[in-house]
Amino acid sequence: MILKPSQREQILPLPVVLISTVSAEGVRNVAPWSNLTPILRPLEEVVLASWIKRDTLENIRQTGEFVVNVPPVGMEDAVMVSARNYPPEVDEFQEAGLLPHQSSKVRAPGVEGCLAWAECTLEEEIAREKFVLVIGKVVHLEADDRFFNSEGEMDFEKARPLGAILGHKGLHFTYPSFSGRHADYREMFLNPPAQQQRRV
Repeated sequence: MILKPSQREQILPLPVVLISTVSAEGVRNVAPWSNLTPILRPLEEVVLASWIKRDTLENIRQTGEFVVNVPPVGMEDAVMVSARNYPPEVDEFQEAGLLPHQSSKVRAPGVEGCLAWAECTLEEEIAREKFVLVIGKVVHLEADDRFFNSEGEMDFEKARPLGAILGHKGLHFTYPSFSGRHADYREMFLNPPAQQQRRV
């Protein structure tokens, strides 16, 4: 089967996060996002793609800040409400019935009930004809202790972070599950570093 470029979202699961911002006037905004990824490892910077006309993008430009919120299964309805095209003067936290999570380093609040919160400041904007790439620096990273171990690793089967598979007429919400295969990072090296060899 040959797919059109417009069907690219249908070939792989996408993450579902909520991007929260505030306008220069202090109006809270929250919007679902799937076009977002960390830039390599560790999670020091993230990049999100945005259409030119988005309240979220305008708020990031005005304030230089945003929060990446990781919602779990159970927040699908709030995600869909926040996806609606409200006027910029509308408080979308109120419309979606979401409570704010106090941020530590940025003005924009996070979203209570999420699994983790990455507070970001605007590092760079790369403009194209129809969209913009926003690179943000993670200045504070916080997680719900109930779903993470002492090393900061998520128990993803307990946490059930939201994902989505997009289709022609809508989307199916998903979450990750264990395939039964664990792999150590050293398996990716032809010649494991000496320090890793000593651990074996």
